[in-house]
Amino acid sequence: MLAARKQFFDISKRTFATATSEVPKVDQKFRVVVVGGGPGGLSVSSTISKLLGKNQVAVIEPSNKHYYQPLWTYVGGGLKDFNESVKPMAQVMPTNAEWIQDKVTSFDPDNNTVKLSDGQTVGYDYLVVAAGIQINWDNIKGLKEALGKDGVTSNYDADSVQKTYKFLQEFKGGNALFTFPTTPLKCPGAPTKITFLAEEIFRLNGVRDKTNVIYNHGGAKIFGVDYYGLTLQKLANERNIKTNFLHELVEINADNHQAVFKDNSKNGELKTFEYDFIHVAPPQGPPKFIKESKLADAAGWVDVNKDTLRHNKYKNVFALGDCSSLPTSKTAAAITGESGVVKHNLIADLQGKKVEQAAYDGYTSCPLIVGRDELILAEFSGYTGKPLETFPVDQRTISKTAQFLNKEVIPLIYWNGLLPGTWVGPTAVRKAFDIVRPKRD
Repeated sequence: MLAARKQFFDISKRTFATATSEVPKVDQKFRVVVVGGGPGGLSVSSTISKLLGKNQVAVIEPSNKHYYQPLWTYVGGGLKDFNESVKPMAQVMPTNAEWIQDKVTSFDPDNNTVKLSDGQTVGYDYLVVAAGIQINWDNIKGLKEALGKDGVTSNYDADSVQKTYKFLQEFKGGNALFTFPTTPLKCPGAPTKITFLAEEIFRLNGVRDKTNVIYNHGGAKIFGVDYYGLTLQKLANERNIKTNFLHELVEINADNHQAVFKDNSKNGELKTFEYDFIHVAPPQGPPKFIKESKLADAAGWVDVNKDTLRHNKYKNVFALGDCSSLPTSKTAAAITGESGVVKHNLIADLQGKKVEQAAYDGYTSCPLIVGRDELILAEFSGYTGKPLETFPVDQRTISKTAQFLNKEVIPLIYWNGLLPGTWVGPTAVRKAFDIVRPKRD
């Protein structure tokens, strides 16, 4: 009996020692840790750090620059200067937040900690993940080596976008090729926008009659929401933009100016297209450190409730933006609405209040630029596919006013409203216009 007791005691002691050794040593701890210094992370951390004061909120972000990436379509189309899209991260970081300029390598949500690349462990009471999306350049053979050279470009890269307009201006005719991946991607309208802008540039430069504009799209249609997509496809047809759907770019052969696609409408049959200019929208996916964590769903995104944006397992974890599992388009406009929901629900937790949880309606926007002075302002719910338009007009109509709004006004709202945490989307404006909004099918 004594031997059995001793054995039980020894086993219990070893179990306790093992359990306690698994609890990580915390180097720093905060009430709220925000992973990511993009629009989602800054919007949330700005509001929460104002509420809690200094030394309570940390933002983990490795970059020393913050980019307003929706402007890059205009940069690539020669309509904006690249410098208008960038500010020092220190300039937009909330003054009350602690900026940890490092990368997250792993999450331990069971112990409320994150691990940094320098080996430090940061603890939290609440975690907000807004880490963006990972661009997988290597998934297309030859792309990284070819990018930014000899007519190969992408508006998804800070260096390459500055060469897009130069390549378009130098283009003298031939095949102008544009691609759209089969993966989810940030700003899914961007590949279509540069296609239309380029076609217009070719007309203005007098080379359109010598040019084949070819849009090889990995999806089954030009835009996911038919309400706007039908108008967009009609416009592409009118401008003689050849659309090939279910075409997935797999290789760039820069030496021979060839792009190889899988035709997924024909069991992945490989097709080779000659190009004189090519704009590539690269495949994208969840960041590796999220995909390999306990926070991820089966596809690798942060697994959150689509209404409350709270993690489905870890209730002190929220996510928003491109890294989240929310089934809506990954756009800055979506982040405006998502940030309001996260802040409402997180603040209630921090203050210990039992309030009705805010619910996100899937709102997103894709301002579809189709010319220098032409834009279709698509606003809709990614959850329902139905329009959620702000203004009391049919926003499927091409509009110069909408172009001005997107090009000149919305960037100001982004820098001065979204990042400081005061702008949470156009819901209130939409409701104000409801009284004069005409009924449409």
